[in-house]
Amino acid sequence: MSIEKRDVVILGGGLAGLTLALQLRRQDADIRIRVLERRQHPVPEAAFKVGESTVEIGAHYFANVLGLLPHLKTQHIRKFGFRFFFSDASVNIQRSTELGVSMLLPTPSWQIDRGRFENFLAEQLPLHDIEFVDGASVREVTLSDSDAPHRLRYLHAGLEHQLEAHWLVDAAGRAGLIKRKLGLEKNNAHDVNSVWWRVEGFVDPNDWSEDADWQARCVPPDRWRSTNHLCGPGYWVWMIPLGSHAHSIGIVADQQMHPLESLNSHEKAMHWLRQHQPRLADLLARPQHALMDFRFLKHFSHECQQVFSTQRWALSGEAGYFADPFYSPGSDFIAISNSYIAELIRLERSGQPIGLHVALFEQLYRGFYDNTMSLYLGQYPLFGNAEVMPVKVIWDYTFYWALLAPLFISGRIANIQVLSRLRSDMERAAALNAAMQPLLRQWGEHSDYGTPDDGRLLDQYRIGWFHEMNRALGDVLDDERFIAKIHANIGQLAQLALEIATQVKARYRQVDTAPLLALLQDVTAPEPAMLDPAWFPG
Repeated sequence: MSIEKRDVVILGGGLAGLTLALQLRRQDADIRIRVLERRQHPVPEAAFKVGESTVEIGAHYFANVLGLLPHLKTQHIRKFGFRFFFSDASVNIQRSTELGVSMLLPTPSWQIDRGRFENFLAEQLPLHDIEFVDGASVREVTLSDSDAPHRLRYLHAGLEHQLEAHWLVDAAGRAGLIKRKLGLEKNNAHDVNSVWWRVEGFVDPNDWSEDADWQARCVPPDRWRSTNHLCGPGYWVWMIPLGSHAHSIGIVADQQMHPLESLNSHEKAMHWLRQHQPRLADLLARPQHALMDFRFLKHFSHECQQVFSTQRWALSGEAGYFADPFYSPGSDFIAISNSYIAELIRLERSGQPIGLHVALFEQLYRGFYDNTMSLYLGQYPLFGNAEVMPVKVIWDYTFYWALLAPLFISGRIANIQVLSRLRSDMERAAALNAAMQPLLRQWGEHSDYGTPDDGRLLDQYRIGWFHEMNRALGDVLDDERFIAKIHANIGQLAQLALEIATQVKARYRQVDTAPLLALLQDVTAPEPAMLDPAWFPG
C-alpha cells in the first residue's frame, strides 16, 4: 500500500477545520493540505450544529480574513446585536427590562446557518486546490517525536489509506483525536448543560406585544434578527434566526438550579418553557413552527492541557477548549486558534524556530479562555437579575472590545512585538476583570431589585463611548497609534470599573468593593458619567 504525503493534514472538516484549510491556502499557495471529515457531505441545513451566532472576532475572521463577506451577506442574516429580556415567567414582555440596541452598531456580525455555511466551505476547498475527503474514518494516529512526519490510517469508501503529514491539526470537535491520544482532557467546574432544537419559520418577539410604542423602540423593528436571550435565575434561553428560514432555540441552565433531567426531551423542554417563558412556549406551539430536531449536551464546558506543540501538531476549536455560549465566543476561539496555528506553520515552513511562539501562544490562548470563563463561573444565579445583569453585560462587552477584539481585527493577535509592548495593559485589564466578576456575584446575592415590571429599554446604541468603541474596531492604525488606542481603551475600562464600584458601594455596603477600588486609586471618575441613572435603578 502506497503512503501519501501532505504538508498539513486536518482531522475534522467542521467549521474549525474547513476555515483553517482556507486560511492556510490564502497564506501559502504551495502548501499541500488534506482535510478528513467523518460526515458525508452535503450536510443538512438548519438542523445541523449549534454555534450559529457570531460576534466581532469570528465575524471579521469569516468576512475579512477568509474573504467570505459576499456569502455572508447573501446567504446568512446580519445580526441585530445581542438582546436580553429579564423576564422569568413574564407574560407582558413590554413591561420587562430589555437590553439591546435600537439600531445597528457599525461593526457587523452574522447569524450563521451552520449546515449551509459548512457545505459552502467544503465546496470552496477543491476550488482552492485543497483536498477534502468526506466520509473518512480515522483509525490510527501515530505522532512523531522527531523531525519525521506524523502517520495515520483512515478508511474511505471501504478502502484503507495511509498518510504522512508534516503538520497534523486536530479539529475533530469533542471527539478530540489527538487530545484523547495524549490524555490532554481536562474538566472544569462550570456545571452547566444545554438543550436545543430548531423549528421551521422565524420566531418574532414582536408577536409578544401589540404595544405600538414598544414595537417602535427598534428601527427597523427587527428584534427577531437579534440573538435574543431570555434570562431568568440560573438559566437563559437563546433564539437565533437562520438564513434557511428556521429558528434555533436553546436552553442553557445551571445543573443545580435546573437539572438536565427536567429538560432532556422536547416534551420536557416545552413543559419547562411553559413555566419559565410562557410567551415563547405559546409561539413555538403554533403549527407553522414545526419541530426539526432536538439535542442536548451535559456539562458542555471543558478545558485542555495543551493545544500547540513544537512537534508540529495543534488543536483547534472544540477539540481544545469550550467555554460557554452566552456571548457566542465559539467562532472567536476558532479564529484565534486557527490564526496561531497558521502563524506557527508559516514560521516553521520558512525555517524559523517556533519554540518561543508555541509557548507564548499557549499562554495567551489559555489566558483568553480563563478570562472568558470568569464571565460565567458562578454567575448563572444572577442571570435573571435586572439590576445587575445589564451592568455586567456592559462591562463584559467593554472588556472584550477594549483589548481582545481590536487585537484580532487589527491583525495583531500573533504579533509578538506588539503583544510584548501591551503586556502591562493586558495585565491591568485581566486584573480589573478578575476583581469585577466577584463584585458582580456579591451584588447579585444582595440585590433585592429582581425582575420588576419597569419596562426599561437600556439602549446600548445611545451610549456614545460604547458606540465609538464598537466603530473603532475597524480603524486601520500603525503600531504606535494602535498601542496608544489600546492604552486609552483600558483607561476607559478602568473608569467604568470605578463608576460601577462607586454605585454599588453607595447602595450595598455589604458588597466588598475594596479589592476593585484598590486597583483604581489612580483613576478619576468620568465626567459626565459613562452610564445614565437608568442603569442603576436599585
